[in-house]
Amino acid sequence: MIYKAFTYTVAAWLSAALFMISGETSMASSLRLEEPSVFAGQWQATLSTRGDDPQAQKQQDKPSNTCALELKANKTLGEGADCLGAWLEELPIGWFPDPDGLSITGKEGSRIQFFSRQRDGLYLTTLKSGLMITLERAAH
Repeated sequence: MIYKAFTYTVAAWLSAALFMISGETSMASSLRLEEPSVFAGQWQATLSTRGDDPQAQKQQDKPSNTCALELKANKTLGEGADCLGAWLEELPIGWFPDPDGLSITGKEGSRIQFFSRQRDGLYLTTLKSGLMITLERAAH
């Protein structure tokens, strides 16, 4: 009798664990990878500290805190790459979409910075220095 109770308890725990694992797998696979054309176009990059309000930061006329950035359809960076590069301490050359964000690549083609998706058209990263960069789709 004790053996059966033990067996049922183990079976219940294993079932729960299997359910949790399969749930995580299906959740990860539910993130979809956007086409590069979704990201192509003009973006506004803003450098700020954790306490800064990004909206207030944009209203301050400080060219060193903002830069216009072009993400080209061929997954290269256009105008503004040098501005972004000054903050990243490496010249960014390209980009590619991730299921949960956007990656900026260097001359070797490897990722130099990852921007996590906050919502459509808004991405955020934190630099080693603690400064944050927001990428926001420019108004058309």
